[in-house]
Amino acid sequence: MIFETHSSDETFNIAKEMAMKSEKGIVYCLIGDLGVGKTVFTQGFAKGLGIDEPVSSPTFTIIQEYYQGRLPLYHFDVYRIEDVTEMYELGYEDYFYGDGVCFIEWANLIEEVLPDNYTRIIIEKDLEKGMDYRRITIEEI
Repeated sequence: MIFETHSSDETFNIAKEMAMKSEKGIVYCLIGDLGVGKTVFTQGFAKGLGIDEPVSSPTFTIIQEYYQGRLPLYHFDVYRIEDVTEMYELGYEDYFYGDGVCFIEWANLIEEVLPDNYTRIIIEKDLEKGMDYRRITIEEI
């Protein structure tokens, strides 16, 4: 599926709708450059799960857990991971195969530990189409 958005609100709302249909055990892998809207997408998804607390990128903590919604949300930002073995130290399998859903920003950096099946979300800018334009590609792997 491909979506084109022209505001952060539109990006937020696509993710919010997606969350309403989500089930436990799904791993969502977010791919995109800095500032492209990965965290906005995650915030929309969290809202769709019923999470009202602030959601921010866990860049320095690597993972943030949210339990307020209908499903737990495990939000990873693996940008600062230097070696994929750090994922073992975090106990990533407990999250990937747990009772919630995982959102992994910069998931392309840890491809070797991703499950066989996941949902890839690629968010891209195209400045020729405007500063707020985003192309969002969602595909099952």
